[in-house]
Amino acid sequence: MNIKQLTTSIIASSVLALSATTAFAGAAEDQGMAISKEAKARDEGWVDMTASMNMVLRNKQGQESIREIRMKVLEIIGDGDKSLSIFDRPRDVKGTAFLSFSHTSGADDQWLYLPALKRVKRIASRNKSGPFMGSEFSFEDLASFEIEKYTYKFIGEQPCAIGSCLVVEQYPTDKNSGYKKRIVWIDKAEYRMLKTDFYDRKNSLLKTLTSEQFQQYKGKFWRPSLMKMVNHQSKKSTDLSYKQYKFGNGLTAADFNKNTLKRAR
Repeated sequence: MNIKQLTTSIIASSVLALSATTAFAGAAEDQGMAISKEAKARDEGWVDMTASMNMVLRNKQGQESIREIRMKVLEIIGDGDKSLSIFDRPRDVKGTAFLSFSHTSGADDQWLYLPALKRVKRIASRNKSGPFMGSEFSFEDLASFEIEKYTYKFIGEQPCAIGSCLVVEQYPTDKNSGYKKRIVWIDKAEYRMLKTDFYDRKNSLLKTLTSEQFQQYKGKFWRPSLMKMVNHQSKKSTDLSYKQYKFGNGLTAADFNKNTLKRAR
């Protein structure tokens, strides 16, 4: 084989290798999106939901503070969900209300009413990565999961707490996101999101969210009784403990109005 033939052979091999790599990457992206779509599809049709929640904030020394919250959520067909959270205890946060309108495209709309200031504050998109009420959950974390807001990559199948999980990387498309990526463990049997690792903009592991003690409602919809968010960098954590899930409460868009946040009950 002469030099020309050798060069041609090397180029051809490189092109084939690149094509194979591109095809593999495309397949991983398609599979990651398909898994995420299936997880989303299995949790559609619940219409509306209410629940009570205890938020336990824990500093790096292990000291705790507890907040009691009531929440309402409305499923929106063709767009993200609407949610309203109202703080009942302790006294210094009583009456605080948080309203979130998630969207499939563009920035989410979020407002926070602080009784001490007696005004409604709009959460700017650039501030969505900030902490929600001193917790390890950001405002971004409180929006509903929407397929259109990420690109995807299927990593593989791995053992997990309740059997086998499908592991998917999700990359936010929003430039204001506080995350470079999320790695999500989805159980193969019911497609529930059991664990999520959040990586900051420098691609360092920032937080891990685990969802536990799932119960099924209406014979279809799974909800965790406990969600734990651990911040690996600050060594702080926040637990969300849910109870009294109720579906089909007759809620409408009128129950989620920023103009009535001051009077939210």
